[in-house]
Amino acid sequence: MNILDIIAKKRDGNELSKEEIEFFINGYTKEEITDYQAAALIMAIYIKGMSKEEITNLTLAMAYSGDVLDLSKFGENVVDKHSTGGVGDKVTIILMPIISAMGIPVAKMSGRGLGFTGGTVDKLESIPGYKTNISIDEFIKNVENIGISLIGQTLNLAPADKKIYALRDTISCTESIPLIASSIMSKKIAAGANKLVLDVTVGKGAFMKNKEDAVLLSKTMKEIGKLANKETVCVITNMNEPLGKAVGNSLEIIEVVEALKGNMQEDVKEIILELGAYIIKLAGKGNDLEENKINMMKTIENGKALEKLKELVKTQGGDVRYIENTNLFEKAKYILPVIATKSGYVKEINALEIGKISQSLGAGRLKKEDKINNKVGIVLEKKTSNYVKQGEILAYAHGDDEIKTKNAVKELENVIKISEENVEKQASIIDII
Repeated sequence: MNILDIIAKKRDGNELSKEEIEFFINGYTKEEITDYQAAALIMAIYIKGMSKEEITNLTLAMAYSGDVLDLSKFGENVVDKHSTGGVGDKVTIILMPIISAMGIPVAKMSGRGLGFTGGTVDKLESIPGYKTNISIDEFIKNVENIGISLIGQTLNLAPADKKIYALRDTISCTESIPLIASSIMSKKIAAGANKLVLDVTVGKGAFMKNKEDAVLLSKTMKEIGKLANKETVCVITNMNEPLGKAVGNSLEIIEVVEALKGNMQEDVKEIILELGAYIIKLAGKGNDLEENKINMMKTIENGKALEKLKELVKTQGGDVRYIENTNLFEKAKYILPVIATKSGYVKEINALEIGKISQSLGAGRLKKEDKINNKVGIVLEKKTSNYVKQGEILAYAHGDDEIKTKNAVKELENVIKISEENVEKQASIIDII
């Protein structure tokens, strides 16, 4: 068996055996297979697709390419949450402190940004001192001591996925159901939870552009979950426009803090409450979804959720003063307004284009080794269906390069479309699978 034959087999549209998939995953993890050979096979999978059996075998091979955590000490129902990614998606950093403050253990590993989408790890690392690369022992200890730990995917946990995830980003192979499903589920299997709530984003700023693909991805992941004996709920959410106001790392952390103070954007609130209600249910802490939502809001209102975020930041080496006073976050050199040229209703804010503009300012990666600028990004002052008057501020572009920031303003003027006719607000929750 050799990698060239495996690449050729998939290139020609044939099904790979369990042994061939394991050969590739083991070889790539041990660096016996090169990046360019892996890239060729990933591209072949992207173009030719995979059968259900291949996807399951790929998922399990990646899950068991390193350590598999045992979280059974935290109870019989350990729930994990994952998002398929989007623009302005700061859900994990808002939701998980709420869940932890309600007495449900949170042991969560997250990824970095992929393409135009932001990554939870990058956002957490914009808090000065916050460590996302702690050991598994410390990760478990933090959950035992304070009920929560949010870290990056460790080298020992699904290391094959970590390598393939970064590679996909650099060869334009992100939007593939077999690759997305196997990536998410391998991480979740390795991370030790036995129940999963998945936020499957759909729309212009998501990898899934239409509901049909989002449903197919959801069903694929539920099927993998069933085979791996992990109860899985998929919540399909709208990503036609960015989630919330801020796009960019420290800008999103500022929005997280505001949300946990109770100043939450309506779309963020709907998604937080829906995902959280299912997490609480799967954890065996409340079967009534509406009652779960009420209890989540109480946890925000009484300040316990924000205190839990501070506790998390402090425990993982972060400077908690930045959470107590978000004005301490370093600002971009140029903060330029985007002005409405006419009155009317905001018809569209294309999340994909916003993601690309934010990326061009330095908030995202074009190559896996690119360094992110935490200060830069976009803050929206208006959302779809809002009425605006000519001369009002629609958004701010935050940048460290004057020309790039001015270009961003021009692009944003075209991306934020205004209509004279009343525009109906789109639903944030599209379906539950």
